[in-house]
Amino acid sequence: MTDILTDARRVAAMSWRPLAVEGAIEFTPDVFPDDRGYFLSPYQEPAFRQATGHALFPVAQTNHSRSRRGVARGIHFTLTPPGQAKYVYCPRGRAVDIVVDIRVGSPTFGKWDAVLMDQDDFRALYFPVGLGHAFLALEDDTVMSYMVSSSYVAAHELAINPLDPDLGLPIPDDPPALTSPRDTIAPTLAQALEQGLLPDYGRCREIEEALYR
Repeated sequence: MTDILTDARRVAAMSWRPLAVEGAIEFTPDVFPDDRGYFLSPYQEPAFRQATGHALFPVAQTNHSRSRRGVARGIHFTLTPPGQAKYVYCPRGRAVDIVVDIRVGSPTFGKWDAVLMDQDDFRALYFPVGLGHAFLALEDDTVMSYMVSSSYVAAHELAINPLDPDLGLPIPDDPPALTSPRDTIAPTLAQALEQGLLPDYGRCREIEEALYR
């Protein structure tokens, strides 16, 4: 997990910084508390535009998940093409959110980075097309909220085993994380590469650019 102050930049009521995976970006909104509670904006177009060089995030669907402590979801990705970009934040609870570069030919292929997401700082994470996504819930009733650029199609949704020892993600095996049968039997990154399941970096970049035209 990288230092949250490293290379941070700011626009209006939000700061942002690039992560160790090429194209992935962390956003941190200002939180405005008062005696009634608080207010914040987890997605802000000026910061998104400056950080990515793109216009508004092209929302096709919003997703919502609730997890108990110790649940690990992922590593999930979408067949490319069509591909999918994501914008994720945690409105309740605490989670380690993980981005994995599975794009063949990427300068950061095989690398990952992690961000602590919680209901105090409300950090968000942008995943460009082709990246893998996983998270580990650190508390009961942890909620993750997503904007995604394409609608759900079961045949397009793929997975890599989050416990792949070669990746070494920050997901414990003692006690073991709670994973779905689908994620438990998913191939490792090396196996997915051998099977031709992984997205091509150049094609991902083309699809990404087309989203914002």
